Amino acid sequence: MKKIITHGLQIAVIKNNDEEYISLTDMAKFKGQDTGLIISHWLTTKYTVQFMGIWEQIYNKNFNVTEFSNIKNEVGSNGFVVSSSMWIKRTNAIGIRSSAGRYGGTYAHRDIAFEFATWISPEFKLYLIKEFQRLKIEENERLALGWDAKRMLTKINYRIHTDAIRENIIPKEISKIQANIIFANEADVLNKALFNMTAKEWRDKNPKLAGNIRDYSDVIQLVCLANLESLNAEFIRQGISQGERLLKLNEIAIIQMRSLLGNSSIKKLK
Repeated sequence: MKKIITHGLQIAVIKNNDEEYISLTDMAKFKGQDTGLIISHWLTTKYTVQFMGIWEQIYNKNFNVTEFSNIKNEVGSNGFVVSSSMWIKRTNAIGIRSSAGRYGGTYAHRDIAFEFATWISPEFKLYLIKEFQRLKIEENERLALGWDAKRMLTKINYRIHTDAIRENIIPKEISKIQANIIFANEADVLNKALFNMTAKEWRDKNPKLAGNIRDYSDVIQLVCLANLESLNAEFIRQGISQGERLLKLNEIAIIQMRSLLGNSSIKKLK
């Protein structure tokens, strides 16, 4: 859960299936303390029901269109009130969530939450959107920083790798061009072990992309690559042939990727 502050109110933002849901309960406090009643007043307007029905039909394949039509026809009649729990139960909606407990309350997908903010106050909506955008910018910057850190880790480990190559594979008084060929060949041992392709094969497959295969790797692949670099350096010092090292590294890459993909701590770095 994260918080954004708008007009002095702390408004909770949670993620559900990688989508942000904003607390309508917190937002409703801008108009008063009876937040459930405030949300129901908004839900019971014909425009709101129509908007949410269209949203659900776009994003929710299990949306109960028949019940939606029934509710839409009843909206505006005397004594008819739409609550969040009733809307969810009758239509199988996913755009709004209602729960009890520590982080309880009514939450809505950001598209719907911004519509609620419009009903509360245009000024309130503007400040809410600005704060939400700031939150997303900060989140993206942290993700970029985390990826750069993992990329830097593989570069640091690669120095260990190249030192092992220089000390154990490159003959004395070899030319710089010949040395670079050997370094590239050993880098491709890691590329084949993890990505099942050499640097040239990747470039031929992606002619329009700048950089190299490692620049387009995800965090899990970069963590695995850093481990493979250290292991290959040690295998080189042990005098293991390149062909045997490739087989060993490929086997290790498969095991590590399976393990890392199921690691919740690694997922938090994404």
